Amino acid sequence: MAWDFETEPEFQEKLDWMDEFVREEVEPLDLLFRGKSDVVFDMKNELVVKLLAPLKQEVKKRDLWACHLTPDLGGGGYGQVKLALMNEILGRSMFASRVFGCQAPDTGNAELIAHYGNDSQKDKYLKPLLEGEIVSCFSMTEPAGGSDPKTFTCKAWREGDEYVIEGEKWFASNAKYAEFLLVVVVTDPEVPIYKGASILLVPKDTPGMEFVRNVGLAGERIGHGAHAYLRFNKARVPVENCIGGEGQGFVAAQTRLGGGRIHHAMRTVATLKKAFDMMCERALSRFTQGSILAEKQLVQQMIGDSYTEILQFRLHVMYAAWLIDKHKKYNREVRKEIAATKVATGHIMKSVIYRALHLHGALGVSNELPLAGMWNQVGIMATVDGPSEVHSISVAKQVLRDYEPSPGLFPTAHLLPKIEAARDKYAEYLTEENMHWIANS
Repeated sequence: MAWDFETEPEFQEKLDWMDEFVREEVEPLDLLFRGKSDVVFDMKNELVVKLLAPLKQEVKKRDLWACHLTPDLGGGGYGQVKLALMNEILGRSMFASRVFGCQAPDTGNAELIAHYGNDSQKDKYLKPLLEGEIVSCFSMTEPAGGSDPKTFTCKAWREGDEYVIEGEKWFASNAKYAEFLLVVVVTDPEVPIYKGASILLVPKDTPGMEFVRNVGLAGERIGHGAHAYLRFNKARVPVENCIGGEGQGFVAAQTRLGGGRIHHAMRTVATLKKAFDMMCERALSRFTQGSILAEKQLVQQMIGDSYTEILQFRLHVMYAAWLIDKHKKYNREVRKEIAATKVATGHIMKSVIYRALHLHGALGVSNELPLAGMWNQVGIMATVDGPSEVHSISVAKQVLRDYEPSPGLFPTAHLLPKIEAARDKYAEYLTEENMHWIANS
């Protein structure tokens, strides 16, 4: 088996161009719209649309648009390993994913409609979604039970040629800008949720879909933000809007959820590298207590630990991406590694970003550096796509399937029977003299 930790020269050229392009043309937009992250998804903001249009055109000209999609859908079909390398660059900017046509949640929603949508839905929603002309929303979590599907109460039932939706949804990201929402509902409460849930495509302005309020993130004003609290008051959609078939909601959703989790981890590598660069620069620049910070052993340990942790995390992400490319599906082995990287994402952000913030002192927690904003992402990454603790449990269950209990009273690593077995194995060589030597040396 061959192992290779190098990127082929042709693709490295693309990455080098992306690195400069994002740094020079895209990241300045983050500064221009600082504190207004939801503006990225506002397709009615004429200024944003005008600024992004030439950047998107340049990306398309270089065949780097929507590379997560297969060529038949207008993408590059690059695979997850190449996407990981790209996201290590795109993750530096809140605008970059939109400029390159691979922003969440539209990436996963596009895959669902591509696989399960009818021709009319593909014409109305998929094509403009792939062109970056509209945005969408995936609405799964609920106010009472969060992301635990066993607590879901938002339901839908058939009346003639329509589904009737009743219940509430929480933190439906980008719902106020979305042309359509993919909503997870309970269609059969008599069976386990994993067999009784369905995904319904709900167009914007559907009668009966009520925006209770929009919720923002830390630092945003109350009443502002792009994460909607929704209430469905017997909203109706056609039967053909059931994506993937009734009761198949979780089977269909695994494709987008698995991809979403690993893509979050990929972009986190970029955030970590940015924080690490700031940490190293600070250590070489700040003079206190008779020397620069870089000469303090505790600071050296912080930098050494951060470097090691980032490298380990990055390699784990690349391994999970490689497994997806290898298996072409989200099997048990792939899901285990995606869950593990999802858990690691929050942990490593907490340690590395804290160190970088701490080394910058008061400036680090101020609004004049990006570190406080990065620190706010720690809790977000530990929560989105399900709490990290749930994924840790999932990893443990999958790992334990590869083990068996010890057959006897003592563990299989118990030394006494192993020593006896070793003596039996080499009995022909063991005289009374050398046995005495072994016992007393």
